[in-house]
Formats: sequence, C-alpha cells, structure tokens
Amino acid sequence: MNATVTPARFGQLSDGTAVDLFTLTNAHGLVAKITNYGTILTELHVPDRAGNLGDIVLGFDNLAQYLQGHPHFGCTVGRVANRTAHGRFTLDGETYTLAINNGPNHLHGGLKGFDKMLWSAELLAGAAVKFSYTSADGEEGYPGTLSVTVVMTLTDANELAIDYTATTDKTTIVNLTNHTYFNFAGQGDILGHELQLAANSYTPANEHLIPTGEIQPVAGTPLDFTKPSAIGSRFDQLSGEPRGYDHNFVINRAGKGLALTARVFEPATGRAMELTTTQPGVQLYTGNWLDGALTGKRGVVYQRHAGFCLETQHFPDSINHHSFPSVILRPEQTYHHTTVHKFSTR
Repeated sequence: MNATVTPARFGQLSDGTAVDLFTLTNAHGLVAKITNYGTILTELHVPDRAGNLGDIVLGFDNLAQYLQGHPHFGCTVGRVANRTAHGRFTLDGETYTLAINNGPNHLHGGLKGFDKMLWSAELLAGAAVKFSYTSADGEEGYPGTLSVTVVMTLTDANELAIDYTATTDKTTIVNLTNHTYFNFAGQGDILGHELQLAANSYTPANEHLIPTGEIQPVAGTPLDFTKPSAIGSRFDQLSGEPRGYDHNFVINRAGKGLALTARVFEPATGRAMELTTTQPGVQLYTGNWLDGALTGKRGVVYQRHAGFCLETQHFPDSINHHSFPSVILRPEQTYHHTTVHKFSTR
C-alpha cells in the first residue's frame, strides 16, 4: 500500500465558502482525517493489539457541529496557546490588550483564534498536507502580520508529525500547539490510561491557572508521572472542581531537538503512543469540563474525562514571565517547532 492523501468536501461556511477534509493513509493502513477549518484532526484510526483499527480522537461527524462551538477538539491553537493573564502584555514598551475569554484571562488566541479560521491546503508527497494561514496585523489584538504553516504528516513509521513554521513583519508573540483529545479505548473515560511524562518539574499556577513564575519539582506531588501511573489514580489528591489535570509540565531536555515528552498506554486495547517535541513544555488536560452536553462521532456523548490532551507548548503566560522561555518572534527570526506522535501496541 502506498501512502496517499484523498481530498473531499466537508461542508461549507455560512457565507458559502467550501471546506475540505483530507484523508491521509499510510503504508500500513493507519488513517488520519484533517479539515482545513482550524486544521482540525477529526479522526485518527490506529490498530489495537489484535490489529483492529479504531478511532482514538474526540470530535464530530460533520462540519456543522464544529461550527456550533466546541472545546478546541483537534485544532491548531494560536496565535498564542494557553492563558495570558488579564489579556495584557507589554512588548518593546507598548502594551497590547487581548480578549478576555476565560475567567479573567485570554485563552487560546481569543474569540476567533486559528482554530476558527479557514486555512489553505497543499498536498505534499506521501500522506502529508501543508496548511497555511496569514494572520493580519491587529487580529485578536496581536501585533504584526503573521504567516503560518502547519504540515501534518502520517508517516510509514506510524507517526503523526506536526511541523509548525511562522514568520512576522513586526515583533509579536507566538505559541502554537495542537489540541487533540485522545481516548485510546475509543469510548468511556481515560482514567485508566497509563501515563509517563519526561518532566521532573512543573509551573505552579494560581486559581485561574496563571503561573506564579516558579518552577517546582513534581516529586512528592500528584503531578509526578516520572513513572507510569494511571491518569485518574491521584485525582483525589488534586484541588479544585471539577477534579483533574490542567497543568503545564517542564520537559526534561538536554538540547534543542526532539525530546521525549510522554508515553501513554491503554491496557485493554494495547494501544501505546510515544510523544516527542522540540517545545519546552506540555500541558496535560484531562477533559475536566466535558459534561455530557456534547454528542460526538457515532452518537457518543462526551462525559467528563472522555479524553486527554497533551499540548506541547511554551509555558502559559510566558510573555509576562521573563524567566520563562521566550515566545517573542521578531521579523528577522523564524518560529519553528515540531511534535511527533508515534503509535504502537503492546
């Protein structure tokens, strides 16, 4: 079998603009479906230990459901992922104001972030698509015209690789990630999935999930995933309601290349994933705010903890914490990050 990309119509926007869906198939029969609306990964079919393919990501059957609003299922998040405190930041002496859309904070690019934009698409060799979008100067309050490409590839090594590139004509801030919700069992909750994170530390945050600026060890806390642990095994030790993880972890790394970030294993199906990234952090989110209000693909109702996210990223609110890795992008620079999800069974 040869790796292929097959385009098809997915629907249309309210103004009649066509939206496409691209089906990527690798040489082993793994399938990823991605739409150019928000570059949303709508389906990802990988085998279990018996060789049976199953869809392991949350989402909807059609475009109309995505257009009605959703908690960032499968999309590219930008211009700046995660939270910016009070929707404000200062850059080169100028203060910028962003939309407040998450308590007192700005979240995931604002009211109409990259997840709600229509991207252009170019088919590449093999099972790969390059998505492109130009974010205008001042869009959602951010300075600079930002040109972004996201290349999504389903390799014959059973990897879903996501490669991000961005350039700007004016100094700005950028932090891109993918917000896929995974469930390796394909149904039920993810509490029994075993997770290991290559992260000895994390960024403590206040009640609004804004980092304090500290970096502290995970040892002795319910955030210690340095050894494989069931995701839900320590929920009772977490504070806040609804219980679950929504924490940024600092990835152990020795250089600037791809670094091991996480390993996930689902015991019943045998599905496993190894995650690597060039980013400095990863946000573990366990679908705490899913509440049964959304009905997804195949009529499945998404209850609390129906999926987990591993959002490779720069740290939340980095622009307001100068000790954190910088999210500033200047015209003479190129933003580039890669994240690779490698699937297997055991």
